[in-house]
Amino acid sequence: MTGTFSADEVAALTLGESFFLAPGERECPSCGERRLRAYVTAPANARRPTLVSYVWCSGCGKFVGTRAKHPEGLIFSDPLALLPADERRELERTVTGFLAHLDSLWNTGVLPQTFTAA
Repeated sequence: MTGTFSADEVAALTLGESFFLAPGERECPSCGERRLRAYVTAPANARRPTLVSYVWCSGCGKFVGTRAKHPEGLIFSDPLALLPADERRELERTVTGFLAHLDSLWNTGVLPQTFTAA
């Protein structure tokens, strides 16, 4: 990974259709390639319902991570949810390694995630 998106690039990420409505790849605001990907998770140990999002480009390597309130009723698939806690921690030890793992899940069809509203 080469670094984080600029403020203008992050603002561009918020435009257009939500990843919840259209979870596939989209055009990267930095390099212009259609290799922008997203992954969300709901940490079990959060004090409040929290959603952690990772958005990255598998082309140029830029990324951003955010935390937000978990929208009420949002249900989504999470291929990492069943991992034992120690395996999950090891996977998340470095952003580069974590995003590389997520890329492998995209490349094998495990991601993108599916989203539904309860």
